[in-house]
Parts: sequence; structure tokens; C-alpha cells
Amino acid sequence: MVDVFEEVEEQIRTERYKALGLKLLPWAIGVGVAAVIFAGGLWGWDAWSTSQGDKAAMTYIEAMKAREQGDETKAFTLLGEVAKAPVKGYPAMALMSQAGMRLTAGKTDEAVALLDEAAKVAKDPVLADEARLKSALALLDTAPYADLEARLTPLMEDKRPFRLEAREALAFAKIMAGKPADAKADFVVLSQVLDASDGMRQRAQAAIALIDSGSAATIPAAVKAAAALPPPAPTLPAGMPPQGAEPQVQQGPAQ
Repeated sequence: MVDVFEEVEEQIRTERYKALGLKLLPWAIGVGVAAVIFAGGLWGWDAWSTSQGDKAAMTYIEAMKAREQGDETKAFTLLGEVAKAPVKGYPAMALMSQAGMRLTAGKTDEAVALLDEAAKVAKDPVLADEARLKSALALLDTAPYADLEARLTPLMEDKRPFRLEAREALAFAKIMAGKPADAKADFVVLSQVLDASDGMRQRAQAAIALIDSGSAATIPAAVKAAAALPPPAPTLPAGMPPQGAEPQVQQGPAQ
């Protein structure tokens, strides 16, 4: 009799397992399907991102070629398309290029707005700080000192990529604001710091000499000329070709 009871009990357990398996089967299938869809979604997103990046690269290069050929309107329009692209790097570069065109045309307010937007959309911190610095330089001979100080001071923090350029710009702003003694302190630092370029040291020494001679009033004209000079070109974000270089379009998987 014991064997019979054990056999019946085993059959009951088997039926229970079968019932439980039937209940869990739809969930297991659902999880499997979801995993397949997720994997396919990742591949689709990657393929879509690659195609959008290639498109932005080609449009950016086309815009640069149009600008070189003197077609400013076409270049600006194409750069506007790149600025709206859902990719990294190129939108900020496009906005900065548009800003350069507006500065050349004497439209400083539009240029500053474009540079401020570039700083917001840039994913690369170097590119973002370059846009912020250029925005401050564009305003160097027109904006109140307090505004320039607010823009430049954060860029002077340790490990910021353009901290020396920002200090130099703020020193010139101090002279423009009638603060030659404060400006001299900054120029002394720039003339001695190891990371400063030869050109920056020379400008700092020249500014110190002018301040010491009482000729600091002649500096504002030089500041206006210096404001038009771009900062050193930063390393472009990974995957971005330099201006004028043909981007390498990645091939999708074989069909």
C-alpha cells in the first residue's frame, strides 16, 4: 500500500509541475521575445545613430566647401541643418561656425547667441568651453565688466582647457574697465606660468610694459583686434574628422 500511495503522490506532484509550467510558459515566452526585441532595438538604434552621424558629417563638409566658395547663404543654411542633427559633436561645431559667420558680418548679438547655444548642446567639455570663451571674446569690447567676469571666471578653474586664455581675456577686460593694477597681476601670472604659450607670454609682457609706462589707454584698440582671434583649436570629439576631411562612412551589415 505504501508503494501505491507514493506512486499517487508522485503523479500529483507531476501534474502540479505541469500545471505550473503551463502557467509560466507564456511569461517565459514573453521574456524571450522581449530580449530579442531589445537586442534588435539596440542594433537598430546603433545603425540609425551611425547613419545620422554620417549624414551630419557630409552636410558639415558640404557647408565648409560652400563657405570656401563664397556662398555664405548656402553654408549658413547647411550648418543650420547640422545644428539640428541628433548626433554628438557636429551640432556644436555647426553653431560655432555659424557664429563665426555672424561675427564676420558684424552681427555680434546673433553670434553670441549661437555660441551660447553651442555651449549648451556640446557634449564634449572642451568644445563647450571653447564656445563659452569665444562668446566672451566676442563681447570683450562692448559688454560690462561684470558680465565678462561672470562668463570668464568659471573657465579659469583648475583643469579647464582654456583657463589661461580666459585669464588673459579677463585681464584685458580689467584694463577696459579701468582696472590696470588688477590686470597687471593677471599678466604677471601669465608671463611666468609654464603652460602659457610663447605668444601669450609676449602679450603679457607687452601689457605689463604698457601699464608700467602709463600707456594702458592704448590697449583697448589691441583688445578689439585680439577679440577676433580664435583660441587654439581643441582636439575634436572622438569620431569627428577635422574640417575639410572626408568622413569615413561605416558600412552596415550585409543584407
